[in-house]
Amino acid sequence: VAPGYAAYFYGIDSSSLSTAFAGELNTNYTLKVIAEGEEYNASVKIPTLASVPDTIYFKQAPFNPDTTKRAMFVKAHEPAGLGNYYRYFTKLNSEPFYPGYNSVFDDKILDGSTYDVQFPQGVNKNDVPKPDSMFYKVGDTVTFKFCNIDKSTYDFWNTWEFAFQSIGNPFSQPNKVRGNISNGALGAFSAYAAWYRTLIVK
Repeated sequence: VAPGYAAYFYGIDSSSLSTAFAGELNTNYTLKVIAEGEEYNASVKIPTLASVPDTIYFKQAPFNPDTTKRAMFVKAHEPAGLGNYYRYFTKLNSEPFYPGYNSVFDDKILDGSTYDVQFPQGVNKNDVPKPDSMFYKVGDTVTFKFCNIDKSTYDFWNTWEFAFQSIGNPFSQPNKVRGNISNGALGAFSAYAAWYRTLIVK
């Protein structure tokens, strides 16, 4: 990844699929890792699907000379009562799912309201930003993944995305990425209650 650093990803043991299990809504999960004599713990909750989009629709991209470009809008109702957190991803045609540049949000402003908001394409943050990456093109197949998440998942990705966008900016606010793994470990144990919808851009 970088000199002196390494990253690890743990998934299902494909050689022992009987150990795999599906997560359940409104359920807590814990992680325990023992490595090199140290123990690391984390906990996370898959919340209920408190809110999902009511409508997804496309409009011609504003102030764009390419009339085939479309902006995607989502209309949804945010239930009353603070404490809901969300993250979104998009899948364009045969590409993988990617999160948006600002992929997480909470309900501090939206609480108890019906909102109608534009959702740009998700992006591969390892790539150079592409022109018009906010928009979709007529004929594209778009899968929208809308996730309800808990606060620890929100805190990690919210601070991580802020740090990512602050790289190289000498005037940016100091920031610390807030993980949820004990013993000073970097990273997060995250969980998602996911909702999907696939549409063809018209």
